[in-house]
Amino acid sequence: MLKFSRSLSLLLGAGAVLSLAACAHGGKKADTAYVARDVSSLYTAAKRTMDGGDYEQAAKLFDEVERQHPYSVWARRAQLMGAFNYYLARKYTDAINSAQRFVTIHPGNSEAPYAQYLIGMSYYQQIDDVTRDQTTTQQASDAFGELIRRYPDTRYASDARVKLDLIKDHLAGKEMEVGRFYQRSGQWLAATYRFRTVVDQYQTTTHTPEALERLVETYLALGVPEEAQKAGAVLGRNYPESYWYKQSLKLLGRENRQTQRRTASRK
Repeated sequence: MLKFSRSLSLLLGAGAVLSLAACAHGGKKADTAYVARDVSSLYTAAKRTMDGGDYEQAAKLFDEVERQHPYSVWARRAQLMGAFNYYLARKYTDAINSAQRFVTIHPGNSEAPYAQYLIGMSYYQQIDDVTRDQTTTQQASDAFGELIRRYPDTRYASDARVKLDLIKDHLAGKEMEVGRFYQRSGQWLAATYRFRTVVDQYQTTTHTPEALERLVETYLALGVPEEAQKAGAVLGRNYPESYWYKQSLKLLGRENRQTQRRTASRK
């Protein structure tokens, strides 16, 4: 699973800002029992629990603030702090649900970009290696894309753009993994489709040079050297110093020599 300390520092920084108001209400010593309490002491109990590192319990206490005092000014802040603490506790499904509820109810709130960022990060932290299903990876991409679309000028959108680049590279890696499997199995057309997807949809990723070279291989195997030549030309134009271009030149050179021999034998 991927680890990203920079993102965590952003999340921690935002959480600290959100919880400043709680520091002014630390009068009573609060326990963690779910009993009816005034909003100030309940919020303070949640904050103290978070500071003690029990993030899941803190999240539940912040949820209790919202449940017991839904119309108070604390409820909205508690809702977001609950999502943040679920994230810290690695309860990503709960974090997503809480943050999504905040965005749905308060789309114009100044903290809505942060809530959308929490959704994206909760999916992002669950991204698995390319040999596994990539549904979560796509969900992370969708969440970050929504953040950039709705809140383009925020610092969270800036970080989301970086994350999207990494996600695209990961998704391209999955396409390459499947394409290479089809290629090893001799399923040339299916392999070509996967490599073509990388070139068309993920052309800015690190996998593009290899995808173009693999297209040269599969087009030659399919008996369409003209398409192989086109893929090789694109590879040479964009990545002339790469290992993959040198490999494609060898393959295309061999194909040209074989074509010349076949032509000569017919004369």
